[in-house]
Amino acid sequence: MLAQRPPMGWNTWNTFGKDINETLIRESADAFIDNGLKDAGYEYLVIDDCWSEYNRDPVTDRIVPHHEKFPNGMKVVADYVHSKGLKFGMYSCDGVRTCADYPGSFDHEFLDAQTFAEFGVDYLKYDNCYKPNNADGPSLYRRMAMALRASGREILFSACNWGTDDVWTWIRGAGAHMYRSTGDINDSAESYRNIALSQADKFGYSAPGCYNDIDMLTVGMYGKGLVGSVGCNDADYRSQFALWCMYSAPLMLGCDIRHMNKQTLELVTDGSYCYEPGFALLSYVESEMTGLEGVVTSFRIEDGQTVTLRRTGKVNAEMVFDRRQAHESLYDVGFGAMMISVVTEDMTVLLNEHGGVLDLDYRVEVEHALCSRNRYHIEIQTI
Repeated sequence: MLAQRPPMGWNTWNTFGKDINETLIRESADAFIDNGLKDAGYEYLVIDDCWSEYNRDPVTDRIVPHHEKFPNGMKVVADYVHSKGLKFGMYSCDGVRTCADYPGSFDHEFLDAQTFAEFGVDYLKYDNCYKPNNADGPSLYRRMAMALRASGREILFSACNWGTDDVWTWIRGAGAHMYRSTGDINDSAESYRNIALSQADKFGYSAPGCYNDIDMLTVGMYGKGLVGSVGCNDADYRSQFALWCMYSAPLMLGCDIRHMNKQTLELVTDGSYCYEPGFALLSYVESEMTGLEGVVTSFRIEDGQTVTLRRTGKVNAEMVFDRRQAHESLYDVGFGAMMISVVTEDMTVLLNEHGGVLDLDYRVEVEHALCSRNRYHIEIQTI
């Protein structure tokens, strides 16, 4: 089964937008290996919008790779990506044009799916622009899902309809393996925090086989690239990465992976670094069950600190208190969160599976994250 765990990879859009070509893809595939991304569990290299000519081939009616960006054709590019032990992803749209005004797949689903299969595609991101006003959105995604299954090649289907049509209620049955439920992210703390809060009521719609995609990461962009915006600092990137991990969201990097600095590389591949005094350290190790969601949800600070995880499986967690963080207050923005904990004399807490949503008055930072093994150690620091 595809997507037994949240897919991990890299997408061109956040940094490069339309400025993509064969050289960039080859260099990025090399960077997957050289930087240890493949060993850390990242496997999909995805070309987003703007890869094709502006019009279909007038004879075959097929989408054609741009002759200047990809002069050797897309099969050659896919073969190079596969030679690195990686999987190759591409982009299309359920409308007549893509979001950047290139040919979409509306009314060409089966032809395009066959074309992607012949290219050697392993992953298709399917956007939601320029569809006819009378078109039924769910039907369009079901149609492409059927076309991909009929193509003769196993292709992960990434449905990107931005959360319209209550997508979380039907997209698994439609055949998608991940689904976008948000608008586009930009490289700012406000953006990733708003996204995290907006998805707090969707926990029950993400599990092995189909995951809630809360958009590509901006970790390591530092305000550069297409969605650079105001940029973030390293603490914000640790917070964002922790949130994506805890939501069991697909981890699709969006920075220029050829030029990641030491802090970014450590965060996205191993995440080990020293935490500062005064942090309360929460660590949990997931059981043999994979792909379960866990979110830091609510905080009770009395003679120490209690942090609750929401779990979709019976997985306990452990937190060691730091008395220097003690305050008389209760923070809970959950939806009927239930905090179950056992406080011992050495101020250790065992946390069970219930909870609500993240209170973003607190900064969440990753101390250790081996995402390919679903194991995280999280730090909580009062802002």
